Amino acid sequence: MAKSKSSITFETRFRKGEKVTATVDLPGVPEGTTGKVKLINGLTWTRYWVFFDNGTDLGSISQSSLVRSKQWGAYHLARIEAEANAASVAAAQAAEAAKRAVAAATAATEAPANPRIPAALLERAKNRKKAEG
Repeated sequence: MAKSKSSITFETRFRKGEKVTATVDLPGVPEGTTGKVKLINGLTWTRYWVFFDNGTDLGSISQSSLVRSKQWGAYHLARIEAEANAASVAAAQAAEAAKRAVAAATAATEAPANPRIPAALLERAKNRKKAEG
């Protein structure tokens, strides 16, 4: 039974003879280089032999290092979007941590030295020291 084109995702296994593009820099193959799948190995971890257009032939390439050439643009945009989302989440977490640090520092300076002594007595002692000094 043949798969419809709409069911092909980035995780769908490649077939022999399919045009692929490297998603990462590989030995002798820069990211974005196209090639053709020549051999498929493995049962639980599928690896591919790919003959790239720059003349480099590599074996034991994982599925995560390749994408169908037709999907390269969509894959690249999805990766950029994921990196931007991760950066915004990290910035939000850093801002929240800074806000908590400021709140903790403020609470430490506002807290009385001894919470057992009522604030009115501390204020009276502070005023007496001013009057005497």
